[in-house]
Amino acid sequence: MTRSEEIIQAMSNHSIMIQAMFSDVKLVEDIERAALIIAECIREDGTVLIFGNGGSAADSQHFAAELVGRFALERRGLSALALSTDTSVLTSLANDYGFEEIFARQVEALGRKGGVAVPISTSGNSPNVLRAIDAAHKKGMNVIGLTGGDGGSMRTSCDLAIVVPSAETPRIQEGHALIYHILCGLVEKDVCGGKKF
Repeated sequence: MTRSEEIIQAMSNHSIMIQAMFSDVKLVEDIERAALIIAECIREDGTVLIFGNGGSAADSQHFAAELVGRFALERRGLSALALSTDTSVLTSLANDYGFEEIFARQVEALGRKGGVAVPISTSGNSPNVLRAIDAAHKKGMNVIGLTGGDGGSMRTSCDLAIVVPSAETPRIQEGHALIYHILCGLVEKDVCGGKKF
């Protein structure tokens, strides 16, 4: 076996282990609960605000795009916004208030009582994400976090923390992608009906 083949095999084995995490009953129940909270928010004309740094920023944008556009069903757009997409807002907030405030200030401006904030952080300890969680609580939002490892500070600061049980950032990100795809499927079925996934 070549070195490349070994790497490919090892990485695919890690992905199989990520899928195996769904044998954890609590994790499955947390995902079901998160989907119900998000669906209720959308049914009540609320908005889902999603945010994170780096790869988690990309995941935020992906998650929001699946809700606003479509995941598997042809249906109406669902209200979601990734807070990492407006470079003018991000750079002005970082310049004027500091990088730790780039998400909190947006949550303060855009968050509404009954809305949902979805912070994403592989460590659960990103300072700007934690500040935004505090801002979301002040606005009366439900906070559903996606994190990994031991959950970091997000485990206790979120109303519901969905924790991927891995210490490796790539594995946590793979778990997050699978989780938010599952959430999209559950939410659009709940809100819009239909059978296809």
